[in-house]
Amino acid sequence: MAQVQYYGTGRRKNAVARVFMQPGDGNITINGRTIDEYFDFETLKRVVRMPLVETATEGQYDLKVNVDGGGFTGQAGAIQHGVARALLEVDPDFRKPLKENGYLTRDSRMKERKKYGLKAARRAPQFSKR
Repeated sequence: MAQVQYYGTGRRKNAVARVFMQPGDGNITINGRTIDEYFDFETLKRVVRMPLVETATEGQYDLKVNVDGGGFTGQAGAIQHGVARALLEVDPDFRKPLKENGYLTRDSRMKERKKYGLKAARRAPQFSKR
C-alpha cells in the first residue's frame, strides 16, 4: 500500500527547498545526507526543526529534502519554509501557530544590486579633495 506523502516548497534568498514529508520516526535527510552531516552549526539544525517543534510533531515525520542554491543559512531558511508548508497539508489547524511565528511568510529580503559608478550596492569610491 502506498505511503502518505506531504509536500512543501520553501524559498529564501536564492535557495529553493523541496520538502517531502511522510510518517516516520523523525529522520531528516538533506540532499542524500543526514542533517548532522549537512549542517555544521547547531543553530541551523534548530532553524530547520522549529516548525516541527512549534506544532509538537517532532519525531513523527521523516523529511526528505532537496535543496539548491544560496548558502547554508539561506538553505536552512528555505527548508524551514518548506517544512511549514508541508505541515499545513498534514493538518490545516497548524496554520495559526505557524503563522504567528512567521514560518509561513516568505522572507522577501534579497541582495541589493550593484549600481554603476559605485564599487558595490552602496559603497562609493573613496572621496579625495585633490
